[in-house]
Amino acid sequence: MLIKRNVHSHRYGQQGNLLYDIILGGQDGMVNVLGSVLGVAAATLDTSIVLIAGLAATLAESISMGAVAYTSSKASHDFYLSQLALEKDSIKKLRNFEIREIRELYYKKGFRGKQLSDIVNKIISNKKLWVRTIMDEEIRLSDGFKNPMNSAFIVFFASLFGSLIPLLPFFFIPVKEGIIISFIVSTLSLFSLGAVKGKITYGNWKKAGLELATIGIIAAVLSYILGEIIGRIIL
Repeated sequence: MLIKRNVHSHRYGQQGNLLYDIILGGQDGMVNVLGSVLGVAAATLDTSIVLIAGLAATLAESISMGAVAYTSSKASHDFYLSQLALEKDSIKKLRNFEIREIRELYYKKGFRGKQLSDIVNKIISNKKLWVRTIMDEEIRLSDGFKNPMNSAFIVFFASLFGSLIPLLPFFFIPVKEGIIISFIVSTLSLFSLGAVKGKITYGNWKKAGLELATIGIIAAVLSYILGEIIGRIIL
């Protein structure tokens, strides 16, 4: 049963990381490029300039997000491994101290007498279980089953896809109309992404959708205003 539970936990951990990376990349790419594109569109009616600026922002944002995902995932994984090594060494060199730590941990959970002793003895009889208990219950540190390279690729492509959403209208319609369509489509996409995030985390999907859409709207409006100001000053 323990092995089965660990397999399921591993599977759900991978699925959670996948969804997290997709939402992170898509959200960040959409919000940043939406603001950039609308800011440039407000400053010029030249479609080619808007598209060039948008594509440049899309590529820069996607590459940057992928790189950040890789370095942060790797750093998190390396930190987990370093703490794991320290705890294994501590169990070996400071066995009695670590046993007291386990006993105190479960004493605080309400276990007493023979029941407490049985739990402690069971845990310390298995080194892997002992270390995992320390990492999970005492340090509260989890590796998350995250592969840095996989995370980088997922975030990169999610960011790339999300970044293209606010840019697409300008390929087919003039800048003035494109601004409105891009704003509407991106807002609806952000709401949908936030709603999915809310569903996954068992939160209020409507609230999560509105929250993410609001962030996008604020970023877009501020960028649009700045673009208008810069456009009037330069032009």
